[in-house]
Amino acid sequence: MGFGIFEKLSSIHSYPFMKYLILLTLVSLFSCDQKKTTRVSDVNVNDTIPPLRTKVKTESVASYSEKTKDTLNNWRFAVHLYETRETFKFLMKIQYETLNESDTVVIPNFGISPVVEIQKGQAPLSCIVGFKGRDGEFKPYKEVSFKKNQLRVKTIQHYARTRVRKK
Repeated sequence: MGFGIFEKLSSIHSYPFMKYLILLTLVSLFSCDQKKTTRVSDVNVNDTIPPLRTKVKTESVASYSEKTKDTLNNWRFAVHLYETRETFKFLMKIQYETLNESDTVVIPNFGISPVVEIQKGQAPLSCIVGFKGRDGEFKPYKEVSFKKNQLRVKTIQHYARTRVRKK
């Protein structure tokens, strides 16, 4: 007369990998922390700026344009930024001659209302998309250019806001 579970446990010795499987299961069960923890990055530390706009402007909030080298047509290289419903997200429309593209630019939340700006780039047919920081200084973010018959959008600087919590 045997007890079913004890007979099955004694047969574990015939399968060595089963020992490790049971050990792994027990360790994972006992190592789980039952307390709910939140990371600082998951918490919105700045609730003074609403995440959604109440009124979205239909006209561009920043623009850059320069004429291309085509002498027959009045074609341009142009970049325009438009507000979206989300406060820190902007729609970027890019035009090069007859090519029209769009992309999204997300500005980090530094606790101030975002102000985007576009400046001329160093190379021909290029511009720098950026924003004004807390100090009012231009912060370069993305470079938009047309080089070697390709339209390029390149992130040239990364920005983040961190918050250190003392114990």
